[in-house]
Amino acid sequence: MRVVGGLYRGRRLAEFKGRSIRPTSDRVREAIFNILGSGGGITHRLGAALDLFAGTGALGIEALSRGAQESVFVESDPASVEVIEKNLSGLGIKTATILKKNVSDAISVLSLRHSVFDLIFIDPPYEAGLAEKTLAELDASGIAGTDGVVVVEASIKAPVKAAGLKNLELTDERRYGGTLVYFFTRKKG
Repeated sequence: MRVVGGLYRGRRLAEFKGRSIRPTSDRVREAIFNILGSGGGITHRLGAALDLFAGTGALGIEALSRGAQESVFVESDPASVEVIEKNLSGLGIKTATILKKNVSDAISVLSLRHSVFDLIFIDPPYEAGLAEKTLAELDASGIAGTDGVVVVEASIKAPVKAAGLKNLELTDERRYGGTLVYFFTRKKG
C-alpha cells in the first residue's frame, strides 16, 4: 500500500499483518482524490480532513499529501492506532491528531469543540452496518464545512441509504468492484 499522489507520492505505508482489516485500495483511493480534484475541486482549498474508522490512516495521509493543512484520525483499535502512528512518523508528518475513541464519541467531542472539516472520510468495517449511522451523526453534528465533502465507502452488498438527512445531500456515487463510494455535500440554502 502506497500514497498515490501529492507530496508523499509513492511512499509505502505500514499495513496490518495477518488481520482481517480492509484498507481502501490504492486504486479506489486514487479514484476518490481524482474525483475530488476535478469535479469537487477540493484539493486546492483543503484545510482540515477527518478520517473516521481510520485503520491504517491511508485516507487522511493521502489528504495531507495532497495539501490538507491537518488531518484528524479517529480510531479505537489500539493496533490500528499503532499503525497510524508508524505511518505518520515514517513520513515525518506533524500536522495530525489521533483521537483514540469510537467514532460516535469523537463526532460528539469534535462538535462540542466547534471543529469544522473540509473533507471527511467514513470507511467503517463493511459488515458492521456503521456507514448510515455515522452519516446521520455527521449530518446532525455540523462538523462538515459549508463547502466540505463527505466521502462514504461501503460494500455493494450493503449500499448506503441517504434518506432523512437534513444537512447533507448525495452528489455522486461510484462503483469500484465490490466497493461503493458516495460523495455528500452540505445542502445549499
